[in-house]
Amino acid sequence: MMTGQQLAAIADHICPMYAIVDPRGRIVRVGPTLRKLRPDLKWEGRRFFRVFDLSRPRRVRSMEDLVNTAGSKLHLHFRDTPQTSLKGVLVPLPEGQGAIINMSFGISVLEAVRDYDLTSADFSPTDLTIEMLYLVEAKSAAMEASRQLNLRLQGAKIAAEEQAFTDTLTGLKNRRAMDHILERLINSGRDFALMHLDLDYFKQVNDTLGHAAGDAVLQHVARVMVDCTRQSDTVARVGGDEFVLIFNDLRDARQLDGLAERLISQLEVPIPYGGKQCKISASAGTTLSVWHDGTITAAQIMNESDLALYAAKGSGRARHCFYQKGMEKDVLAQGN
Repeated sequence: MMTGQQLAAIADHICPMYAIVDPRGRIVRVGPTLRKLRPDLKWEGRRFFRVFDLSRPRRVRSMEDLVNTAGSKLHLHFRDTPQTSLKGVLVPLPEGQGAIINMSFGISVLEAVRDYDLTSADFSPTDLTIEMLYLVEAKSAAMEASRQLNLRLQGAKIAAEEQAFTDTLTGLKNRRAMDHILERLINSGRDFALMHLDLDYFKQVNDTLGHAAGDAVLQHVARVMVDCTRQSDTVARVGGDEFVLIFNDLRDARQLDGLAERLISQLEVPIPYGGKQCKISASAGTTLSVWHDGTITAAQIMNESDLALYAAKGSGRARHCFYQKGMEKDVLAQGN
């Protein structure tokens, strides 16, 4: 015949959330999982109703009432926090020695696993909770895999969009990005200035030193422009040796003229390449206005900056000009 200790060891394995209560309602022994829920509690000798509060059946007020619930489902929870809800069923022990109450978490098992860091080892091998935990783990793993996939896809999308709006040689914005930014600024009604800059003597660099030298010059030009502008401004390469600079909330002509002169001055410094010096310069045309009525278009703005650039080149290159009304007539006159 097995001893009480051996029987308790079996109970620990097949129903690890049990409590044995003596006829006076004091706890004699609890299973290992139940003990894990309150590791600092001295279980043995504590009154069952001091640890647990029985919500159903409502009529239970004493140990005798509790024993009379044998076979019925019990709804109870811990009196202290966290007040984890439990389900239970009571079986009387022979010869009036008390009762054993086997408990489970019911639908609160997920919260319990989270609150008490439980694993499958804390449940009976035949407990359906094990299957639920496996399903939850599988779902969590699938959700995490889906989240990681979404992050990678989002990253790929952002990278693709960034690539679509970036000039691969210089790392500046490209024409597509410039058009998008320009339309957004026009629609916002904000003040801005647009400078169209074209390199002088760049063709000679390509013709004499080759396209690799020309690429190195363009990359150097891009760095100079980024260094001379603010983070809120836009620098775009819109053609072979053509660049557009958009200055947010900047309409001060003196400030813009000074910036253009600084750009031109820095771009006139010879650029070393392959033991030789690449000499270029730049001409720039700027248009600035306050767009309140929404009638101005991106095409008009670009046309005004083109006319100003044409005027700068016509005045001897390495110059900067602002658009002024009437420049269209001057261009027509020069064309004739």
